[in-house]
Amino acid sequence: MSQRARSFWSWGWEDRFPDAAGQRALAGQIHGLLGLEPDAPRRPPEMSDALLDPPRVTPPESLWTFCTTAARNRIRHTYGRAWRDQMRGFNADFRAAPDCVALPESEAHLEQLFEWCTRERVALVPWGGGTSVVGGLEVPRLSRHTGVVCVDLARFGKVLEIDDVSNVARIQAGALGPAIEAALAPKGLTLRHFPQSFEFSTFGGWVATRAGGHFATQYTHIDDLLQSVRMVTPAGVVETRRVPASGAGPAPERLILGSEGALGVVTEGWARVRPRPRWRGTATAVFDTFEQGVAAARALAQSGLNPTNCRLIDGVEAALNGVSLDGRPVLIIGFESGVADVSPLLDIAVECARAQGGHFARPPTVRTVDPQGDPGADAWRAAFVEAPYLQSALLSMGIMADTFETACTWRSFPEVHAAVVRDVTEALNDVCGGGRVTCRFTHVYPDGPAPYYTFMGRVRRGSELTQWAEVKAAASEALLAHGATITHHHAVGRTHRPWYDREVGVVYGRALKAVKRALDPAGILNPGVLVDV
Repeated sequence: MSQRARSFWSWGWEDRFPDAAGQRALAGQIHGLLGLEPDAPRRPPEMSDALLDPPRVTPPESLWTFCTTAARNRIRHTYGRAWRDQMRGFNADFRAAPDCVALPESEAHLEQLFEWCTRERVALVPWGGGTSVVGGLEVPRLSRHTGVVCVDLARFGKVLEIDDVSNVARIQAGALGPAIEAALAPKGLTLRHFPQSFEFSTFGGWVATRAGGHFATQYTHIDDLLQSVRMVTPAGVVETRRVPASGAGPAPERLILGSEGALGVVTEGWARVRPRPRWRGTATAVFDTFEQGVAAARALAQSGLNPTNCRLIDGVEAALNGVSLDGRPVLIIGFESGVADVSPLLDIAVECARAQGGHFARPPTVRTVDPQGDPGADAWRAAFVEAPYLQSALLSMGIMADTFETACTWRSFPEVHAAVVRDVTEALNDVCGGGRVTCRFTHVYPDGPAPYYTFMGRVRRGSELTQWAEVKAAASEALLAHGATITHHHAVGRTHRPWYDREVGVVYGRALKAVKRALDPAGILNPGVLVDV
């Protein structure tokens, strides 16, 4: 039987790219909802179309047991899955490919790679699951390095131990989301970390990028689920202690979280797991205005109820995702538990939303679920995971559809939101002749929301990357100018680097540079991400 293949240029599975009829249907939907007129679909590339330079460096014979310079491997490890990455992939431009792909089987292999890269001035880039949307995987060809090796930890892909007394699991960095859940299921446990890239991203990638997951409140980031972590660096191994909490100085795992491969390669960690849910409660509130929905989301975030799901979606985005078709914003509320009925919590949350003007067309529902079934099979999550496929399909029809996210205080949100919508709409008008900006909350906190924006506009053949860069810059400038963060969970990479430097400031930047020199004195690890040497 043939094995299902991931696309070498677009999001997800190769067989999920729509056929001509599917593209026509999508074009009609986009035109009807947004007023954008897609171009006639272009044929997706074949791998044989790829423009690829020959490798600049060749690994020594001692590394050939786990290294390759084969074109197919290099092409598949060229880009992440940002819109800019997919656009270049669609145009079959893979000149940014790494010179070598390494698939180590042990930390000893990583140490051998560090030695070779240091000696020959070769950059080393951890691959994770290849789902970066911030340029986290691509070393510019004009760097001072003689070549680039991409490190894929697919052979570090297991759940090694489960401590069901402490409810923690030891997970290797290359383990994919579905593999983690499958390993925990027989014990009745779940990590319950479902980023949008869940199917294709890895535990190590989540740690390295401080990924946001399933929980809309309380346990929002992988940070909250990480008990300890192990990272291999050119200077040696950093491993944190397995304890529930510690007050022993600045926490070393906090340095590793979000390090994006610039300080070392995460190889494994212990993560906090929990009983798989037996009760699920859901309710969908519709509001006459987006401001009412914001007030309801804030009330729930500050209520102490800690709903699992508290996602506000504006009217246009709700229509695009088939959640609501009347143009009104929607707040999706959810609770779940592996130990108790969630009905009382859901009832309070519903009244909280009603107090802010929420209407419920259908009564809230609470059901028991099979704890051995899919731990995240809700319809909202299915639509959430499907969204990146829409981006890839629209790209082939001349429509730029991309996202950016942030976090800010509740006090500043109205100003941040107004500035973002104004400035990004203005940029879309200038460079695309028009477009739309939509918003949803992916996570909410007692002190503020994490807004997630989508922008769409038409692009001109040959100028797509320039148009995208102008709109992205307008969005980033608006965020920083009004006190929001440049990223809540997408990471920094190279795309956000100019704004990240301004956000953290000069003094912290010097401190990070000192850490980089201590752990990676030759500056081989993912150069250009977070810090320069």
